[in-house]
Amino acid sequence: MKKQLSMAVLIAALLLPGFARASEAADEAMAVLVAFLIAFNERNEEAWADTLLFPHVRLASQKVAVYPDRASFLAAMDLDEFARSTGWSYSTWDHMSVVQESPEKVHLTVVFSRFDGDDQLLESFRSLYIVEKVDGRWGIRARSSFAP
Repeated sequence: MKKQLSMAVLIAALLLPGFARASEAADEAMAVLVAFLIAFNERNEEAWADTLLFPHVRLASQKVAVYPDRASFLAAMDLDEFARSTGWSYSTWDHMSVVQESPEKVHLTVVFSRFDGDDQLLESFRSLYIVEKVDGRWGIRARSSFAP
């Protein structure tokens, strides 16, 4: 199921109208978001961290989390526990849209959904992701969502 889901996420990000791209920078930023969600769904914290830039910032649940480096991010993440505590099994991107961009930074609005193990929708969330190119590598610098 997870491999099929990963492929579906990739196909959606590249082909569906809700994922309109505008430039090479936007394509690179969206590819990072696809890799982010694949790693998240696979519960692979190491690969998930590979999609981020540090320091990394997350605004959610009226809290600001700042991860100064990869080690602090990994120490704070336990996707298996997240799944157990929330009933979450996997997530999908439902929409991606470039709001602003330059050759080294892209702001995207996204909508993602979380599902349980029975493929039932738990909830969908609107978010803003900021993706940057630093030292030749694209990564997510910050994200702000309405998700807990």
